[in-house]
Amino acid sequence: MKPFRGSFTQQEPIAEDAIEAAVEVLRSGRLHRYNSVAGETPAAAVLEAAFAAYQGARYCLACASGGYAMAIALRAAGLRPGETVLTNAFTLAPVPGAIAAAGGTPALVEITPDLVVDLDDLAHRFEATGSRFFLLSSMRGHLADMDAVAAVVARFGAVMIEDCAHTMGATWQGRKSGSFGLAGCFSTQTYKHLNAGEGGLLTSDDPEFMARAIILSGSYMLYGRHGAAPEPSVFETIRLETPNMSGRMDNLRAAILVPQLQRLSENIERWNERYRIVASGLAGCEGIVLPKRRDEEGFVGSSIQFLIPNVAPEAARAFVAAAGDLGVDLKWFGADEPVAFTSNHTSWRYMPAQSLPRTDAVLSGLFDMRLPLTFSAADCAEIAAIIRHCHAAVIGGRRR
Repeated sequence: MKPFRGSFTQQEPIAEDAIEAAVEVLRSGRLHRYNSVAGETPAAAVLEAAFAAYQGARYCLACASGGYAMAIALRAAGLRPGETVLTNAFTLAPVPGAIAAAGGTPALVEITPDLVVDLDDLAHRFEATGSRFFLLSSMRGHLADMDAVAAVVARFGAVMIEDCAHTMGATWQGRKSGSFGLAGCFSTQTYKHLNAGEGGLLTSDDPEFMARAIILSGSYMLYGRHGAAPEPSVFETIRLETPNMSGRMDNLRAAILVPQLQRLSENIERWNERYRIVASGLAGCEGIVLPKRRDEEGFVGSSIQFLIPNVAPEAARAFVAAAGDLGVDLKWFGADEPVAFTSNHTSWRYMPAQSLPRTDAVLSGLFDMRLPLTFSAADCAEIAAIIRHCHAAVIGGRRR
């Protein structure tokens, strides 16, 4: 079979209007978000106002990364040192990392074969730990029944913070991901839905929470220069009792994000077109299972996942290698050792080891692949054909 020649890490170029906005910031020399002149609205403040409007949130903070947004969200929500924070077990290392950075102890919740949090286990873990916090990771863009999740969290009087690194622009019954809890945390790292290389956005409707987050981010006494911040009176006490944990977004990154945000809805349609082509190409392959997407979920298909249930580890490794030989870059979540960005809970040894038999059974057969917008529809069809070919050659052959 002819190898695929596309790159799974090649993003689209930054558009000319975003480049022009960046050049304007560079020519001004005022890259720091608070280095502005009278009558000027810095790019970081423009981005905050624009993203708050897009998200339908009252407040927005632009910061250094999605991981930083999660860490200061937990701090601003009142996490105390050593407290347990629940999070779903299918996620990436920055999520438990953010809990550790905020001084918390991660406790993982089982997932379902559809790659979302198991609600029965979530309730069980709340009862077992007494945790006051749930950091929900909508990993790889898979949204749980958000109304049901919110109901479980409310039943235990807990606080939910949403990790929306993979669900920027996604919806549940028409409501934006990131609006179901106290706060939504978003990433603008290169492989996310907006590309600033690095960066994060934090949204909330709670004024005191957001005031604490803004001071934590390193606003000094310049919080009035933010584009979607609470009224100055909210900061009166908070500004003096909240530490500065510098993690601001600069104007250069913000400048290239504003034009991208204007095209996000269009790009979501483009991602979903590519997702559906690959999903359709895999749907008829016996032995490959696609996670179910519910009608209420308005997802963003910037990546795709599929399961090969009961696959042996040696067969999984051979399958990934065969696909790689034909130019298709698959990630496997069942590997013993972390590879590049991909890892599982057994590698996060800064937290207590945890028993997650149902999650482990899912991850052992879970494969993952990016779908950059640089791929054409024909590319996506070719990729699906290669995956089917490798599955038949490696997995099918071993079953015989």
